[in-house]
Amino acid sequence: MHNQLKNISIFKSLSDEALDRLAAISLEVQHQKGKILIYADKTEPHFYILLSGIARAYSDGENQEITFWFGQSGDVLFSFNSYINNKPGYENIELLDDCCLLQMKLSDLFSLYSQHLEIANWGRKIAEQELIATERRLIDRAFKGAAERYQDFLTQSPELIKRVALKHIASYLGVTQVTLSRIRAANK
Repeated sequence: MHNQLKNISIFKSLSDEALDRLAAISLEVQHQKGKILIYADKTEPHFYILLSGIARAYSDGENQEITFWFGQSGDVLFSFNSYINNKPGYENIELLDDCCLLQMKLSDLFSLYSQHLEIANWGRKIAEQELIATERRLIDRAFKGAAERYQDFLTQSPELIKRVALKHIASYLGVTQVTLSRIRAANK
């Protein structure tokens, strides 16, 4: 497991000792496309790292699901509210492909944080990076038009266009599927 962790980008900065400790609490799991890995309104006891596949985070709105995040290989999957406050989260995380993930119990991870400063700092940096990415999405949604958000999406995640249902992409961009179709047609 140590060597597998070493090849995942979020682990590259860690020492061999830290990798060994994280490997000891990590379990590789496989789940099928369509599985809801994390449920809204439930306290999630695990932290995941996506090794292969695609996932999305969404919340249930009135008569619709609002997608606000896509995850790909190397990304972390967790409920912020469960991670920080040990309380039920607001998001669902659905697997859009058959996925391979590393799973860690939050209780084990927090125990390592209290014992090992390097791992605690690693965990803090992950949370900070996720916060910055969330802030960027919020600012983009407020100040950029739909066509510009679509172009950014194409630039940042071109492979998702072929692998994710357009209804999820439209929801992520904050537009209807009809509007997304018009934007795509204008870009051809």
